Amino acid sequence: MSIKAVLFDLDGTLIDTERCYQIVWPKAVAHFGFEMTREQALMLRSLGRPFAPRQFKEWYGDSFNYDEVRAYRKALFEELIAREGLKLKPYAEEILKYLKERGVMISTATATDEERTTRYLTKVGLLDYFDKICCATQVKEGKPSPELYLYAAEQVGFSKDECIAVEDAPNGVKSAAAAGIRTIYIPDTNDDEAAIGGLYYKKMNNLLELKQLFEQ
Repeated sequence: MSIKAVLFDLDGTLIDTERCYQIVWPKAVAHFGFEMTREQALMLRSLGRPFAPRQFKEWYGDSFNYDEVRAYRKALFEELIAREGLKLKPYAEEILKYLKERGVMISTATATDEERTTRYLTKVGLLDYFDKICCATQVKEGKPSPELYLYAAEQVGFSKDECIAVEDAPNGVKSAAAAGIRTIYIPDTNDDEAAIGGLYYKKMNNLLELKQLFEQ
């Protein structure tokens, strides 16, 4: 493999935030009089616009105000990380340093908006490793649409065959696969093999195993 750029999902891949979303989404929904199961919360991982609002309408009907609930969820999330801090996934900084030393370009490909992505990466000390910050708010459709990964590949200046994506959840894997980018799947809060088997290039246990791709 000739890998010139690595496109990283953020939540659940580099930063240990998916477990936080699994806490705050049900709380936010409950605040407005609805109920969310664990399975529903898991389905929301990396789910972007216009797909997320549609999913909520399907679950809860036309009376559900997605923007209002999401704003409340964001407030709950900020309160949670203010109390507990942001934690890195195992080997996150080590693999970014390794890639940087090899001259590999590094970009995000995240459902999180640019302001929060930059703020979170700064908070955990990773921002300087990134050549590009690519977010779903910069494209028309978020994950699982391929738009974000096609945009990220364009931003780093390499063909999709020269990039790999690193993802932890089905919507992200589907997005990268639809873009034609080889995807490394590292399960986080749940192993969704049944939903994405056959879509990813390799399944790994942790970020450190990415070194295998450069040392063959």
